[in-house]
Amino acid sequence: MAAAIALVAIALAVRSSVAQNDDLDVLKVIPENYKLIIDNPFVRVLEARIPAGTEEKPHHHLKGVSVALTEYTLESRTLPDGQWVRNERKAGTTYWSDASLHQVRNVGKTESHTIRVELKH
Repeated sequence: MAAAIALVAIALAVRSSVAQNDDLDVLKVIPENYKLIIDNPFVRVLEARIPAGTEEKPHHHLKGVSVALTEYTLESRTLPDGQWVRNERKAGTTYWSDASLHQVRNVGKTESHTIRVELKH
């Protein structure tokens, strides 16, 4: 019984932690750049399109894998105090990202088009 109560408490704490960050969820912060493709208990799949020459507002993502569908150049920084890091992606590049609060700017001449699979567990 004590174990069950402990599990419920942990689940509520995790859920509460996620709920506190909902205001910075990328789908709420930048809906013009992100489209929800799949959402189930295990993953959330997003399509991202960041126009060339634009800078996104701070937002968060769950941990996950991304696949670049176009060639593009971005700069990103982890908040609150990260340095800008340049990333040049070629179509077909696959990369892992930990969960983070970050900001992104497309410093290239082409739109970035990416599919991101975020893990919920």
